[in-house]
Amino acid sequence: MSYNVIITDSGFPDNNPEKEILENMDCSVTNIQCKDESQLRSQVNKADALIVQLAPITRSVIESMNHCKVIVRYGIGVDNIDLVAAKEKAIPVCNVPDYCIEEVSDHTVALALAALRQIKETDQQVRKGDWRIMLPRPVSIFSNLSFCVAGFGRIAKEVAQRAIGLRFRVKAYDPFVDPAVIKAAGVEPVSLDQLLQDADVLSLHLPLNADTFHFINKASIKKMKQCSLIVNTSRGGLIDSTALAEALNNKEIWGAALDVFEEEPLALNHILYQVPGVILSSHVAWYSIQSILAFQRKAAEEALRALKGEPLLNRVI
Repeated sequence: MSYNVIITDSGFPDNNPEKEILENMDCSVTNIQCKDESQLRSQVNKADALIVQLAPITRSVIESMNHCKVIVRYGIGVDNIDLVAAKEKAIPVCNVPDYCIEEVSDHTVALALAALRQIKETDQQVRKGDWRIMLPRPVSIFSNLSFCVAGFGRIAKEVAQRAIGLRFRVKAYDPFVDPAVIKAAGVEPVSLDQLLQDADVLSLHLPLNADTFHFINKASIKKMKQCSLIVNTSRGGLIDSTALAEALNNKEIWGAALDVFEEEPLALNHILYQVPGVILSSHVAWYSIQSILAFQRKAAEEALRALKGEPLLNRVI
């Protein structure tokens, strides 16, 4: 029996890794490079498996599919997929949660260090001929600072270990993880309020859902220190960008280092370009030459398991 696997969209040079896995099992693989909801409805209705990167897989798109056995997202978050509609349609939704743990952890800490040690500002000064032997803004030694992680999943655990190695005081908040597990990792478990109040560095590692949307907002920022740095390599919607920009402009917090945003790519007139104390990167935390291949292969392998009726490894619903 032949299966129709549709890739809605992807930013990879090609889809040869997916084809190598799926076409050997009598699957046709088509990348339609489509992110328009109305066009998706007409193009995915005959899919036996759907692999998605950023395309909006809404209720109407899901209801248009009558043969689909699985939706696999390239990545960890699944907030661009209507999970309720997929569950009602009895279509499993899977992600790829274990393809870039080292990369994102490294990038998270790199952003934090670049911000704290003010690499961007110092580079700009030097290029202007402004040679100074002190940093533009005061900063403490890392062993005096609390590096706090919101969430304690795979990536957060790796970030915590890197921060411990740099001698930060590391704390974590995750209501779904046993405090004993956090302690066993050498990290201090704290409440949400304590996390916000203690953080010199607050690194976000939460899924994006109704409970965590705009986790960082006016109210939560008011609980934070004026010297706090917010780092986000998780999901853009965790931060209310307007509230963050206002806080930075008003010097309510010290800075931010961001790799993800509510809307991507970031518009050239976005408010975050206009505020001081921000480092921006373009959703590249996941990237390495190793992660690209792993990313594509793991998504294809999960789709193949669904088509063959085998147990799924990374089922979200």
